[in-house]
Amino acid sequence: MSARLIPATALLLAACAPVTPPATAADARTQGAALQKSCEGRDGWSDPAPPARIFGSTYYVGTCGIAVILVTSPKGHVLIDGATAEAVPSILANIRVLGFDPRDIEYLVGSHEHLDHMGGFAALKAATGAKLMVSAAARPVVETGRTNPADPQAGEIPDMAPVAVDGILTFEPEPGDIITGKPTRLLSLTPHATPGHTDGGTSWTWKSCEGKTCITFAYVDSLTAVSRDGYRFTHHPERVAPFRETFERVAQLPCDILITPHPGISNLFPRLAGAEPLIDASACRRLADAMRTRLDTRLAREAAK
Repeated sequence: MSARLIPATALLLAACAPVTPPATAADARTQGAALQKSCEGRDGWSDPAPPARIFGSTYYVGTCGIAVILVTSPKGHVLIDGATAEAVPSILANIRVLGFDPRDIEYLVGSHEHLDHMGGFAALKAATGAKLMVSAAARPVVETGRTNPADPQAGEIPDMAPVAVDGILTFEPEPGDIITGKPTRLLSLTPHATPGHTDGGTSWTWKSCEGKTCITFAYVDSLTAVSRDGYRFTHHPERVAPFRETFERVAQLPCDILITPHPGISNLFPRLAGAEPLIDASACRRLADAMRTRLDTRLAREAAK
C-alpha cells in the first residue's frame, strides 16, 4: 500500500541539480568519509555529525546515531525526520553548511513517532516555518508528546515536545507519483504505510537525479520488534500482524539506495565513504528478510519459555 500527501501536490519537487553540489562523485565520497570518521565510536542520538551529499539533491544532515535527510529543489525542500531536540542546532548548521536556507524547507515528514526521530520536530518547525505532515496514527503522539500506551516500548521511550500537525498522510491502494505542472521534470516523495515498530510507521520513496541519471531512494522505517522488559509479542497478535504486512511491502519497494532511520542498520556511512556499494537494488528485500527472521526468532524464544 503506497500513498501520497494531502493535498496531492504538497511534495512536488523540481528534479533539478542542488544549489551547491560537490563537483564530482569523488567529492561526495570525501564527504561520506568525513562523516564516517567523525562518527567512529559515536552513535548517540544527538551526537553531531558533518553533512554529506548522498546522490543528486539528497543529503544527510543528521547525527551519528539518527538519520535526518534533506531533499532539495529550487521549489522548496523536504526534511525527513528530526532526531532529538538537542540535535536541532547541528541539523540546522548542517543545512547551512551545504548552502541551503532552513527557511526554504517546505515540509517536515518522518518515519515513526518516537523521541529519537520526531523529538526535534517542534524546534525544527519553529526554526523553519515548515508544514508538518504525519500519519493519522502518529498524530496523537506528535501533538501530545506522549508515547502511545499500547506501544511495546511505552515506559522506556521518553516523551517529547508536543507540536501541532499541519496535515495528515493518506495511504491509497495503488502506487504512483503525481506528475503535473511545469517544468515537466517533477517528482513527489511517496509515503508508504509500514506499521509494526509503531502504529504510525512510515517509509518513503523518491527519485533523485544527477544529470540524466536518476535513482530511487527508499527511506525505510525501523522494522525491529523491540519492547520494554516483560513484554511478549506472542500475547499481542495485533502487534505481530502489521509487521508481517510491512515486511511484504518493504520487500517490494523500489530501492536503489536504502537509508534507515538508524544509519547503522543499513551500513550507510561505509557506503557513503565508498567502502561498500552505495546502490543495491536488492537492499530493501534483504532488510525485510532479515527483520522477518529476527521477529520469528523472538517469537520462538518467547514460545519456548
